[in-house]
Amino acid sequence: MVEVSKGKDSTTGHWELAGLITETEFPTFPGGFPEQLLQGFLQVTGCKGFLGNVTASGTAIIQQLGDEHVRTGFPIIYTSADSVFQIAAHEEVVPLPELYRICQLTRDHVCVGEHAVGRVIARPFVGSNSQYSRTTNRRDFSLEPPQITLLDLLTKSGIETVGIGKVDDLFAGRGLLKKFHTKSNAEGIEYIVRESGRMKEGLVIANLVDFDMLYGHRNDPRGFADALEAFDEELPRIMETLDDEDLLIITADHGNDPVTPSTDHSREFVPVLARMTSTKLGSALGVRKTFADAGKTVAEFFGVRNSLAGQSFLAHLT
Repeated sequence: MVEVSKGKDSTTGHWELAGLITETEFPTFPGGFPEQLLQGFLQVTGCKGFLGNVTASGTAIIQQLGDEHVRTGFPIIYTSADSVFQIAAHEEVVPLPELYRICQLTRDHVCVGEHAVGRVIARPFVGSNSQYSRTTNRRDFSLEPPQITLLDLLTKSGIETVGIGKVDDLFAGRGLLKKFHTKSNAEGIEYIVRESGRMKEGLVIANLVDFDMLYGHRNDPRGFADALEAFDEELPRIMETLDDEDLLIITADHGNDPVTPSTDHSREFVPVLARMTSTKLGSALGVRKTFADAGKTVAEFFGVRNSLAGQSFLAHLT
């Protein structure tokens, strides 16, 4: 599938998968955030200062500034090639609830208007003496979708929706009846199997975090390949939860090539594999013109009238 939205980040990708194409790219700050925005950050959050304000690798900047952060208590602020305002803090210096509070205030009152980045991201870490590592307690605080998405349509139609991983963060919690945060692919798969197994009718939408977080961003192709093999081994367990007329779609929200020099997301085709368990295998879906074809297909599957972007490929599966 081809991405047509402006951007290549998780929020943009998930919105397009759900039938909402982003026409205007979220702002980026390759030279750091402007002074006015940072002063607003200090005023709104009550922080006494900040460190960083650069474009950086998250794993590198905590090594560079971690000791000073521990000494001062000032959060580390940084960005990337994507539209993000990232706030890193040691879990023993800034407890998680406080870090999440700072991020939520930043989302609601600082990164707004012309500075409305796609995501404010909490980046907690642990360690000491210039030897720091990020934890799995990351949280994303996304913009609320500006228009109706597939998730909104399903919930309004009384169809159960379950988000697994960081899905609810990316939709600002909207359109999901149940939300389960996960810290690894393995945990995400367990939730998929559990929720799909108990559900009679509804949608389970899951984001498996390790491909992007642990391997794509860290330029680790071997780890990426191993994670794909591990998912392949677990896929039969997911299939076993599906009845003959159930629909499974496997895809991605953006690229994150682990063999390019950059550690950022890459803008490229994403795979799409779809199957109804009663369907004969081997039908080619072709190159889809937008990620939104996935959401359009799910809407048709549930018989929900809609004006979502995209073109359904359900006819290829029945």
